[in-house]
Amino acid sequence: MTDGPAMSVAKRQAAIRARYPDWTARTLHATLDHAVETGFRDRPFVITDGHNWTYGEMADWSRRIASGLHALGVGNDDKVAMVLGNQPEFVALKYAISRLGAVAVPINILNRRDELRYLLEQSDSIVLVTMDRFRDVDYLDALDQIAPGWEADGGGAALPRLKQVVVLATGEGPSRDGAIPFAALDLPIDPALAHLAVDPHADCDIIYTSGTTGLPKGVQLTHDMLMRTAFGAAYARAFEDGRRILFSLPMYHVFGYVEGLLAVPFVGGAIVPQLRFDAAATLAAVERHRATDALLVPAMTLAVIDAAEAGSYDLSSWYAVLASGGRAPERVWQAIHDVLGVAEITTGYGMTETTASTTVTRPDDGMARLLTTNGRQRDVGPAGDPTIGNRIVTYRVVDPETGGEVGAGEMGELVARGPGVTRGYYNKPEATAAAFDADGWLKTGDLGRIDADGYITLVGRTKESYRCGGEQVLPTEIEDLLTTHPDVVQAQVVPIPDERMGEVGVAFLVARPGATLDAAEMQALVTARLARFKVPRHVLIVSAEDIPTTASGRARKFLLSQKAQTMLGMTEQ
Repeated sequence: MTDGPAMSVAKRQAAIRARYPDWTARTLHATLDHAVETGFRDRPFVITDGHNWTYGEMADWSRRIASGLHALGVGNDDKVAMVLGNQPEFVALKYAISRLGAVAVPINILNRRDELRYLLEQSDSIVLVTMDRFRDVDYLDALDQIAPGWEADGGGAALPRLKQVVVLATGEGPSRDGAIPFAALDLPIDPALAHLAVDPHADCDIIYTSGTTGLPKGVQLTHDMLMRTAFGAAYARAFEDGRRILFSLPMYHVFGYVEGLLAVPFVGGAIVPQLRFDAAATLAAVERHRATDALLVPAMTLAVIDAAEAGSYDLSSWYAVLASGGRAPERVWQAIHDVLGVAEITTGYGMTETTASTTVTRPDDGMARLLTTNGRQRDVGPAGDPTIGNRIVTYRVVDPETGGEVGAGEMGELVARGPGVTRGYYNKPEATAAAFDADGWLKTGDLGRIDADGYITLVGRTKESYRCGGEQVLPTEIEDLLTTHPDVVQAQVVPIPDERMGEVGVAFLVARPGATLDAAEMQALVTARLARFKVPRHVLIVSAEDIPTTASGRARKFLLSQKAQTMLGMTEQ
């Protein structure tokens, strides 16, 4: 690695532009191969405690896995479902699927039987590659219930399109006789596959939405969309040569996948993926592997700060962080700098439908931008569309009721358009039609405003706001106030039905470790600062594990509303 971190943001961006002066549309695997062919063959690409894989080794491994998938009958546009964690096998399989022109369907590893059945059926997957077990989830037992005899018959009558199941043994459960082991995919490279032509504008992934408001929908993302967005991650955050990004965010979600795995090849960098999040282990891994960057969501950031204050770690290599995926208490930003010693702190905003982050603060932005915005509409340099300011996604703000554009700085619903926006949801034409307005703008469902410099500030979700006594309530306003209390590390406010008021609020609060929260005191805090209709009727003190979240760390608020009604002894209405 060079001394890139000491260079200015402008100089680092210039170095990336010099390497990529013009945009060339490439597939996932072609981008990896380009990195191999242009000087990064022997550099580490995937770093784990047990083994490191270079760019050349991962490229060859993915070719062998592609040969194994081809032998199972996988070809162009076939769907391959993946229930894998942040293992190196995830990376090899991802690039292997790309080499065949097939489409990857990464599935949340926390999903249980019914969710797994739904996703396999809805995606038309013909092959499933799954772990046998991870933590308390037994995937093979779920398959036994969904499609008995899957070892020989695939999905059988229950899932007729599913032809084969491949099992990656994690060592957490007994082996299964008759199942195809992952190692069986590792076949000698079939030279004929090198001549397969894969269209970079074809679908590469069907990534399911996190499901904050209902059943997941399969977002269709092309190779070129993913590559442009990943390049934009490297360019907007000014990656130095050889950046090393540590994360435990899952690669089956766009945050870890695009901002981590797919971004580093543009600068010959490496990822340091973690199988599960543990704050002390995160800090130890930064020290051991000399990570320079990390991807975090607010709950992780808070835990890492606490662990750093409690322990002793050499974090001198760590100078950058992308802390996103939700709203963080204001005090967190200063603590990242003061406690962790991180100099370049960025935050951003995005969604699966826009291929990950589309806004980000600049690495050299001041603290005020972190405190008051969710980032600037991302300039992705040569990967962008010059007609929309070298972006791949541009935003405007409209009135949620009329659809008319509002003035600069005024609040409304964010709508998005550009080459980074999905064309729709797989096998869901009605949901696709409903997602776009008459002019082709994607309705994000996020409420926010855009300032004169193109910075976006989120204020809530259209589907999360509610009316109490006829007055509209934005939960984020209450959540931001509650997290100013030094002992509150997380606040989530959701509505529940109320016969008299229509809806009232319930606040779920998570206390800092070792602290005790008083519900009445928390209500008094809101009462003193906000209008009466905004004061939550109920305050529930819970642990972080009690908050159902998406893969990106966002609270699944419709589930929280259901949970509140159960905890309060109400019948769901």
